Amino acid sequence: MSIVAAWLYQQGRRVRPVTIDEQVDCPEDKSQFVWIGLVDPTPEELGALQQSYGLHPLAVEDALKGEQLPKLDIFGDQLFVVARTAWLEDGDIRYGETAIFVGHSHLISVRRTSGRGHAALRAQLEASPGLLSHGVDYVLHAILDFIVDGYLPLGEALEDEVLAMERRAVDSFLARGEINRIFEIRRQLIRFQRVLAPTSDVVAKFTRLELPGIDPETRPYFSDVLDHVRRVQTMVDGLRDVLSSVFEFSNLLEQQRTGAITRQLAAWAAILAVPTAIAGIYGMNFAHMPELDSPWGYPVVMAVIVGACAALYVRFKRARWL
Repeated sequence: MSIVAAWLYQQGRRVRPVTIDEQVDCPEDKSQFVWIGLVDPTPEELGALQQSYGLHPLAVEDALKGEQLPKLDIFGDQLFVVARTAWLEDGDIRYGETAIFVGHSHLISVRRTSGRGHAALRAQLEASPGLLSHGVDYVLHAILDFIVDGYLPLGEALEDEVLAMERRAVDSFLARGEINRIFEIRRQLIRFQRVLAPTSDVVAKFTRLELPGIDPETRPYFSDVLDHVRRVQTMVDGLRDVLSSVFEFSNLLEQQRTGAITRQLAAWAAILAVPTAIAGIYGMNFAHMPELDSPWGYPVVMAVIVGACAALYVRFKRARWL
């Protein structure tokens, strides 16, 4: 059975459990409502809920299909909200989906491939009956806030990894695996932005639109969620900039180090060219060569070689080639 929890609440407290095929009549009092949580439900289970609570067929179809981008649909006096959960697993961003049906006196959450359950959230809300008694719109805010708060540890973990990579790039060449990781993180951040942008749009609608079942007094709560989404968006934008900077900085350092090594090799080659040239000339076996018959010939040639090499060394040292 995919039903995690299904309870009737009144004044912020549990009254009794409910079944998915039970049609619960709630008065106009917002404090009395049904909150049903499901994980990977079957078509039969969603069909039973559709009959009991008058869920729109298109919304049910989207909840069954999954892989939807965050969105907000209005069907008469009911809302259908889709949010994407995200978490970090083995260095990769994994995604899940939470579809939420919201009516005047019911809230049905459907989770798919989600790494975070709502048990802790439900317990937290039940510990504050004063807030829970305000109705389904406050529960909807709590679920969206719970999902968005899950983005922050993900962003912080990637931020730590990227900054560590930036420090390594200063000290040494980045390995091929690290460069591949830079592009992998960049691809994942681009995909994450495709989730954050519609999430921000969905939450923003709760702050400025008149929506069925949503009390205008909840707008400050949804504004707080919107601030959290934008904070994550800013973090992701910053991470993309840092990744580009790390790659460019690594390339510049590599070019600089390559240039320094090339200059050092060129300087030593120039220094070694002096004794090579002189030795080559005296190795040509001509009968008449300068200083061949002089007892000071060898010391003079060696002195010329040492002097020329020393002069070149000093010259390259001053030029910072060595």
